Amino acid sequence: MQYPKIIIALFLGITMISCGNQSSSNESTIDYQNIAADGFNVKGSDAKAISIADEVMQAMGGRKAWDETRYLKWNFFGSRIHVWDKKTGDLVIEGIRDTFDIRMNIHNNTGRVKLKGIELSAQDSLQKYLDKGKSMWINDAYWVFMPHKLKDSGVTLKYISKDTTQNGRSADVLSLSFDQVGDTPENMYYVYVDDSTRLVSQWDFYPEVNDSTAQFKTPWEDYKQYDRLLLSGSRGGDYIIGDLSASDTLSRYFQ
Repeated sequence: MQYPKIIIALFLGITMISCGNQSSSNESTIDYQNIAADGFNVKGSDAKAISIADEVMQAMGGRKAWDETRYLKWNFFGSRIHVWDKKTGDLVIEGIRDTFDIRMNIHNNTGRVKLKGIELSAQDSLQKYLDKGKSMWINDAYWVFMPHKLKDSGVTLKYISKDTTQNGRSADVLSLSFDQVGDTPENMYYVYVDDSTRLVSQWDFYPEVNDSTAQFKTPWEDYKQYDRLLLSGSRGGDYIIGDLSASDTLSRYFQ
């Protein structure tokens, strides 16, 4: 299987709406809505697709849970381990198949890199591997957190039809395309949202928006609860996203 480099955006907007003094107790509530990121293509997307994207977010634990989850960890198909601080953009990537250690910030692309235990000091080599680290994160994080990113900057969502996944389950199918964002903005996905669970159950990858045939189709399986989030750890067969965690104890990686 080929792993495309895919866009993931980091706009984590929170809308807090006070209900004011509407009760005798004068209590106020905070209503978290799944507000689209700045740059999400609202005009180019359709209302049904946007509504389904909101249902997916709710099924995964809700927008409040996603926004308030700070640290995430995962093992990408046995090749490398990521630990990501969503609040600061700090990132640790540890190679498994290759011996490397990258500690960087994805917002300003600065950090430190060790190859086989030796820290890089030459600026050109350092920047080369920091750029590689950013691309790894863009790709690898999307394979795990795409359902939370359906309304990110640069994304256009369209409702396609009802269809059946390779596993025989009925689903709503959305097309997800990009506009001038990420490493490969020409990519497109068909995202299958299960009729009963409202979880993403499959995605089909198209290298180009106008392609008529998907390069691959991958299930999203083995959903489990990680703290407040529901995450999928299997893309079928041996393609396992292991060591998933959404715990504040991961802060130790950044101390």
